[in-house]
Amino acid sequence: MSVLVYVEQVDGKFKKSVFEAVSYAKAIADNQHTNLTAISIGNVADSELKELGKYGASKILKVEAAQLKNFVNQAYASVITEAAQKEGADIVVLSNSFSGKGLAPRVAVKLKAGLVDGAVELPSSNGEFSVKKTAFSGKAFAVTTLTSANKVIALNPNAFGIKENAVDPTIETFSPEIKPTDLNTIIKEIVRATNKVSLPDAELVVSGGRGLKGPENWGMIEELADLLGAATACSKPVSDADWRPHSEHVGQTGIAISPNLYIAIGISGAIQHLAGVSSSKVIVVINKDPEAPFFKVADYGIVGDAFEVVPKIIAALKAHKG
Repeated sequence: MSVLVYVEQVDGKFKKSVFEAVSYAKAIADNQHTNLTAISIGNVADSELKELGKYGASKILKVEAAQLKNFVNQAYASVITEAAQKEGADIVVLSNSFSGKGLAPRVAVKLKAGLVDGAVELPSSNGEFSVKKTAFSGKAFAVTTLTSANKVIALNPNAFGIKENAVDPTIETFSPEIKPTDLNTIIKEIVRATNKVSLPDAELVVSGGRGLKGPENWGMIEELADLLGAATACSKPVSDADWRPHSEHVGQTGIAISPNLYIAIGISGAIQHLAGVSSSKVIVVINKDPEAPFFKVADYGIVGDAFEVVPKIIAALKAHKG
């Protein structure tokens, strides 16, 4: 038996979350005393695929069918399933990204596998295959024990980290059966924001709420984010008011994130917002209301007017970089 990891590519490139998923899958393979195979779907250069070897993938299956150029949930799930069966993989690992959230349950059903989504730790080594995961929209943790022969794990981004474990991988062209029924719905075009840090992959996030009073005051949020190399985000009321694009809305009904650092500026911390950001490793809150609910979950808090505090932080960062 072996471990299979699906490596998601964007325009022929791999993001940090992919290397993290490979690192995680390699650690599982080592614990199971077996080998790790990666599967890539889409047009990716061999030089890019070789990068996966740095993190422990000893074999890489390369799928380049024209029908699979853009992500198609049902078709990709079928390809991953066929690859798992070909390799005799009883454990399949994916990143719990936007596409991974759709793929993991489909692959689990096709393989008749147990599923853990939102995993944050390696499976236990006490005789049971138990995995710690987030629960209740990130407000708690649960430990799920899988007793099925096949298992599917979707790893939360930024939960495990990247660990180099270099091997020299072999690259093998894989030509799976592509059924017309898997292509009933296809994506014709994907338009991505450019020159911006992707929120799901961001390690640092600077977010603003209604406390900023209007879109004209977002300059300091963007400046702070630029200085930190961070992504920008916002609360739901801000995106609903069209101050910021909905693609920046984080929370229960927006994008769930788990950065290493989340800075919330002028956000009170409604439970729906906390549900989407509570997996952040460190939370910093800046709010002039000392009773703001966000302070109860913050690692660090500053009670003060954002229009006074943030410019001072920006000045200090500039001085430090200078």
